[in-house]
Amino acid sequence: MATFFNEYFGIDAGTLDSCGALNISIVNDLPLFIDPFLLFNSEKDEYRTLHDSMIDYLVFLRDRSAKGAISDALLSSWYCFSEVKQNWLGFSISGNGGTGLGMDFARALHSNLHSLFSDFGEEGITEGSHLEKVCLISDGVGRDNISDFTTNLIKDYLCRYTEKFAAQHLKPNDVRQVAVEKTRFNYETETWERTTYALPWVNGDFVILTPKDILTRDENWINKGDLVGDFQEIPTAIPDSQLRAQVENYFHKILDRPGRRRRPSAKERSEAARRTLLEFPQLIDYYIKLKEQRGDEAADLSAEKVLATEYIFIRQIAEIQNTLLHKTAFYGTGGGTYEEAHARVRYLKDAIESKGGHRLFYHDGKPIQREKDLQILYRLVWFGTPSDVGTEANDGRGPVDFKISRGADDKTLVEMKLAKNTQLERNLEKQVPIYQAASDAKNAIKVIIYFSIAELRKVNAILKKLKLTDSKDIVLIDARDDNKPSGSKA
Repeated sequence: MATFFNEYFGIDAGTLDSCGALNISIVNDLPLFIDPFLLFNSEKDEYRTLHDSMIDYLVFLRDRSAKGAISDALLSSWYCFSEVKQNWLGFSISGNGGTGLGMDFARALHSNLHSLFSDFGEEGITEGSHLEKVCLISDGVGRDNISDFTTNLIKDYLCRYTEKFAAQHLKPNDVRQVAVEKTRFNYETETWERTTYALPWVNGDFVILTPKDILTRDENWINKGDLVGDFQEIPTAIPDSQLRAQVENYFHKILDRPGRRRRPSAKERSEAARRTLLEFPQLIDYYIKLKEQRGDEAADLSAEKVLATEYIFIRQIAEIQNTLLHKTAFYGTGGGTYEEAHARVRYLKDAIESKGGHRLFYHDGKPIQREKDLQILYRLVWFGTPSDVGTEANDGRGPVDFKISRGADDKTLVEMKLAKNTQLERNLEKQVPIYQAASDAKNAIKVIIYFSIAELRKVNAILKKLKLTDSKDIVLIDARDDNKPSGSKA
């Protein structure tokens, strides 16, 4: 019934902490990823060396892109990588699968290096070069791509880091010799090579640990949202007064259209910023310079985010599983998928509403605001089921949160939603019935979690309007923090 790395291998969680490694889940990805800026800005020589090696590889790609088009075979060899699913990090609701970096990414990055970033590695304005630069204004290269690319480029280090931990703290029969593809690039042959490591083995695959001090959540320190959102700060960092004037003039020329009678909207300002950046791509370097100057904030902010993620997805989940759920017949629920799905929801509802489990959804007194976080948590309470639990299953009419099945004739759909979701009424009225028909599922359960009395009133009004007030397949979960008794009063 192990859910986390330390449980599976029978070691104390503090052992991972003492080595600075994240105690990953071996059931679900945890919503964290590696931020390359944390490598660049680190005081550790080994991290800065890793960052230099990544930039060396990007410079190699830049030089090859400058020579013109290359074959699809070389694009695939140099740019395409499978997701490193064995680190169990990312944003999968179930398991650890991902799409990786395919030909769309390869073509976009190759084109960007050739056109927008021909000076990559030789900027001069910033203290160093940054991988994140290639995703700031261009289409086709996003945050997830940068995360996957970074992880692949430092895969050798992560494997050696894990190998060292395993040698010191795991039993010999917990480790296997594994040949890992694309771990080291040979600049002589211009090919990626594979390397063999002694790595932990879990359920038919190896596992990779990651140091916590290179992880973050939500966004990289250098990201497109800040570039556009803080755009007006950038010209102040330009020492060239003529360039600064040209940038400001171009930006305001886009915004100040003839006949405008209102202030530009946030969307219009963002579009004006994007167009200005395309006209003056050197602005990206000045933005990065500002980020470098505030680099110490990146480590502090990321450490806080990692700590919050550990608390929410590791410590609180372990508490619910060990203290609240294992004392019941939770993992022995019988019946078909419909009965089991309802039973799992009831146990989760009882744990949240009556046994202190609502704390799982709070950090610093504030409720979690993302449905994916709640869906990951819900998936964790399905561990140990005899049913197949598919997430974001798409049978032709769009993805549904969960499809619980036992063969072709026993299927139940479950949607987990926040009460504040602006599409909640549409989802209840139309979306789930469409998914249900497409999946040949006879039953569909809608679980709605609310965090305030105002949200409860909103949900009740929707249910009344749709005549669903008495439906047993609509389950409301009260996660209000101010409505739970203290331990002394419970």
